[in-house]
Amino acid sequence: MKMQGQYGGDLARAIKELFNADNEIKIIGARHGEKLYETLLTREEMAHAEDLGGYCRIPSDNRDLNYNKYFIEGQPRITRMFTNLER
Repeated sequence: MKMQGQYGGDLARAIKELFNADNEIKIIGARHGEKLYETLLTREEMAHAEDLGGYCRIPSDNRDLNYNKYFIEGQPRITRMFTNLER
């Protein structure tokens, strides 16, 4: 389902209504390091998204990450360089 950005208070009220809860919603403010908003879909993903009316289909990123190249094979020269810096 497509939706615009929402405020935390709106989300809290919607969940409260969904579960027929009668508890109080306490506003405690932002915590240190807490995000003020969340990006659910990046600009790059949206460029490849398929609009299906009520929702968007985002194709998976099937690129080969090939981590072996960095963690198994690697380059000994680089490993020695960083090891020497730690001493």
